Amino acid sequence: MITIGTDLEDDRAAIELCRGRDFLRCVVGVHPNYSDECHLSRLPELRELEKDSNVVALGEMGLDYFHKFADVKRQREVFEYQMNLAAELDRPVVIHSREAIEDTLAIMRGFPTVQAVFHCFTGSPEEAEKIIGQGYHISFTGALTYKRSDNVRESLRRCPLDRFFVETDAPYLTPEPMRKQKVNEPALVMHVAECAARELGMSVEEVDRLTTANAQRFFRWA
Repeated sequence: MITIGTDLEDDRAAIELCRGRDFLRCVVGVHPNYSDECHLSRLPELRELEKDSNVVALGEMGLDYFHKFADVKRQREVFEYQMNLAAELDRPVVIHSREAIEDTLAIMRGFPTVQAVFHCFTGSPEEAEKIIGQGYHISFTGALTYKRSDNVRESLRRCPLDRFFVETDAPYLTPEPMRKQKVNEPALVMHVAECAARELGMSVEEVDRLTTANAQRFFRWA
């Protein structure tokens, strides 16, 4: 499993959570919705955090035009700093992009060597194709299982088999048929995998094998 930080304090907590747990790794970064709370002078702290052996990527980072919790200019500054750091250190990144795909991809074109996964994808098939066309990966959550999520399922069908992951986005987006359980948890990712298997016409075991191999390759976690 991989847990993800949202700000510097959360990043440190994620690293500590990994201690003594060989099945767990983490991603450290500053989420766009927390970028107003992180002074730019503190961003260099990520250099020290990423040195920990439990860290497999930087993130989640990106742009969020839906919540408007943080100024767009500050979001871009924090995002670009982290992308620069990822390019310098040869680290993959986890991207958060909500109602901001075009601007997110435009910034990322300046960092062609950085591998990225767009997590918690809920966009259109056309947006998925733009992400794939730029060489990135896409990760699907419980939203894939929802009745009204035909666009997400179509996006999965258009995604190359070596470019997709499944995830929980816990504690949010509990998948069907467990949606009445308000707090999502890692064990429920199996329902996302089952839905993906139905859409792709393959067994759950094959989806398990594919997504595990994709994640291990992307995060360089043998």
